[in-house]
Amino acid sequence: MAGVVHAKKETEPKPVPWSFAPLKRVETPEVRDGSWPQTRIDFFILARMEAAGLKPAPRADDRVLQRRLAFDLTGLPPQEAEPIDFKSSIVRTLANPQYGERWARHWLDLARYVDRTPDWLESTKFSYLYRDWVVKALNDDMSYDRFVLRQLATDLLPECGPEDRVALGFIGLSPTYFKELQLPPEIIKKTVADEWEEHVDAVGRTFLGLTLACARCHDHKSDPITAKDYYALAGVFASVKQSELPTMTDALWRPVAKARAEVAALEKTIKELTKKKQPVVELQGKIDALKKGTPHYNMLMANGVEEAALFVVKKEKEHGTKLDYRMGESRDLELMKRGDPNDLGETVPRRFLSAFPSKTGRPRVFTQGSGRLELAKAIVEDAAPLTARVIVNRVWKHHFGRGLVDTTSEFGNLGEAPTHPELLDDLAGRFMERGWSLKWLHTEILNSATWQQSSQATESEERDPENKLYARMLRRRLDWEAWRDSILTATAQIDQTMGGPAISISDPKNVRRSLYGASDRQDMDPMLRIHDVPDPGAHNPWRTETITPLQGLFALNSPFIQQQSDILGRWAVSRELNELYQKLFRRKPSAREQDLARAFFDQREKDGAAWSQYAQALLAGNEMLFVD
Repeated sequence: MAGVVHAKKETEPKPVPWSFAPLKRVETPEVRDGSWPQTRIDFFILARMEAAGLKPAPRADDRVLQRRLAFDLTGLPPQEAEPIDFKSSIVRTLANPQYGERWARHWLDLARYVDRTPDWLESTKFSYLYRDWVVKALNDDMSYDRFVLRQLATDLLPECGPEDRVALGFIGLSPTYFKELQLPPEIIKKTVADEWEEHVDAVGRTFLGLTLACARCHDHKSDPITAKDYYALAGVFASVKQSELPTMTDALWRPVAKARAEVAALEKTIKELTKKKQPVVELQGKIDALKKGTPHYNMLMANGVEEAALFVVKKEKEHGTKLDYRMGESRDLELMKRGDPNDLGETVPRRFLSAFPSKTGRPRVFTQGSGRLELAKAIVEDAAPLTARVIVNRVWKHHFGRGLVDTTSEFGNLGEAPTHPELLDDLAGRFMERGWSLKWLHTEILNSATWQQSSQATESEERDPENKLYARMLRRRLDWEAWRDSILTATAQIDQTMGGPAISISDPKNVRRSLYGASDRQDMDPMLRIHDVPDPGAHNPWRTETITPLQGLFALNSPFIQQQSDILGRWAVSRELNELYQKLFRRKPSAREQDLARAFFDQREKDGAAWSQYAQALLAGNEMLFVD
């Protein structure tokens, strides 16, 4: 009987998640306090508050709002001379190029962006081109549907050229696992299948908020996603090869490719001759001549993908495995029973998820090459309501500290239900109607009375400790990048040059924005690790916040903090206490703070060393670490 019951459960249809449904648009609800709402958002929020017997917190003061706005949009403290007019501040701050840098960091956490990879992988010395492309796309307010298309299939869009291939970094910089090709194909097939799973998982969670990888071994346990759906998508990634692609036309690239191949062969010969202690001067001269005599030899390369079907096969005349890339071809995958690539079932044609039928009533079938372009179009067309909900919710969470759906990359039945479903659908619908504009979405949120509330303690802290009703703003801790950048801004050391290769974040000479600190999948910098910067090898929808002794010791003893404290101390030694507080916090010190400063300096020489110690206490204090 147990077997019969089990079989019945396996055939029961999965409940359809709320997120799979079309958008439901409703009129704004009626509220008792009609004077409070400033945007449509506020009617939905206030109606829920009033139903629960809560009142919104008062509006935060202008200084708090300016600081909150600056950190939300740019990850930097506000400029000292900024005017108080708030609506114009929003417009001006969104036009600041630093906006793209701040929000690129949020996106790169999702995209598994990396600057350095283990030495067995293809070169990533040009990975920064993808990062810089994301920054520019956000600053240009590229429509989000276009943003998705470009990252999955920019090389297949007729209006895009070779220079646009840098957008392919979302796939081109995907994690690649080590493959010991002396091992038999049965083992290597599992590693390759794991890579395909990673790609499907990243696309599903990033764009759709769905854990598609759960269907590799069996139909999804909680969502209407089948194993066939999984292999239909995995076939797309079995039909591409991660490659470095030229950023110039084929006519310019061909002589460069030929010269680089000759240089590689010469370098291999030099290496062999050096071992034998034979002269290599002549060969080195040939290399120098090739590099100097070939136009565009140092052409920038994009970390992208090419159309190529991958088959894992046995070597013909020796032990081991060969990765057989068949360029220009595509393939459909067989269903792997229990996820095992050595136990195959029926072949599954490449297509989109069956839960999102196209206009034909059936899921979109992928017939053009690998299917990347068709996949991207299906995400922003067939699954448009879900795609819009997911990105709207991500932006909301970064502004409020919690999402309307707090599981931002899990919109299936295992995730949290939305606290305000009508508001989420209203925002998603209007977001699409306004051309998928992220800057419009920011403006709508920032102009709301909901976002402009104070974070001061109110009755809601007791009755709604998780702030699900948004009757106040949450006091939020800055992430590592914003804290470091605000310190460098306070000491006037920050280099705001945009773009270019990354450098070590621990380098004492590195005063660039933290976005340009090098990430490494194999060996993460300790400075990043202790401050909760996530693993660049994984999709990271939200930063984890911890308070550890190592973070405290960093604030007390690290060369970075001590160096910046010394700089700020030397600046402050010839100035008044008021000027230091104005520089750091845009306010005067309170009476209590003045008393503490007086007591501190009464016990020491009021010299640079003392001011350095005092400055360090302020740089490591809560007002630098938190935003109200």
